[in-house]
Amino acid sequence: NDVEMLTECSWDDCNVRRVFIRKVYTILMIQLFVTLAVVALFTFCEPVKDYIQSNPGWYWASYAVFFITYLTLSCCTAPRRQYPWNLIMLSIFTLSLSYMTGMLSSFYNTKSVVLCLGITAAVCLLVTIFSFQTKFDVTSYQGVLFIFCMVLFISGIVLAFILPFQYVCTTMESTLAVFFFILCLKFLAFDTQLLMGNKRYTISPEEYVFATLNIYLDIVYIFSFFLQIFGTRRD
Repeated sequence: NDVEMLTECSWDDCNVRRVFIRKVYTILMIQLFVTLAVVALFTFCEPVKDYIQSNPGWYWASYAVFFITYLTLSCCTAPRRQYPWNLIMLSIFTLSLSYMTGMLSSFYNTKSVVLCLGITAAVCLLVTIFSFQTKFDVTSYQGVLFIFCMVLFISGIVLAFILPFQYVCTTMESTLAVFFFILCLKFLAFDTQLLMGNKRYTISPEEYVFATLNIYLDIVYIFSFFLQIFGTRRD
């Protein structure tokens, strides 16, 4: 029988949980190193930077690949559990999101990108340690996260309609980025505790690709919103 992705019971075998956590963070570290390499290439290499900025079609192509692979891995159980196709799709997803993140970084000052990378690493490390050590159960507050998501989703739709008319000031954009950043921090703590197995809700050990996908997205989004809040655009 198929194992539910999200259950209310803890795993009795602690060794299974340790192997699962080790597998998730091993894949996550590889993803982050790939993303860091792409961001560094697009930030420090001037010919590459000029090429990607003058050819935005590649960005939209990578966005389409990102969207398709994300929906497939998130909504379809078979592709994300069937080895090696799950890792192949996860690799394609990582490369597409890395390209999008690298292109975003190319429009910001080099010092800003490096600073935001350092702050992101420190913040994500602190949130991860907090999630592992605290007795506070973030997984039991799914309703609160859902309400935050709906508020920000509606705000994003309104912003998309009024942005072409230049009714949005820089302060409003920064404020929304701060709210999105806080939401991503909460999701990072939520996703981290899901794979721990000692809270109210836990994720199935078969869903290591899904767990890695969520934590990787949280970290990339945190970095992106840091750039929007603190980053200085190139002249």
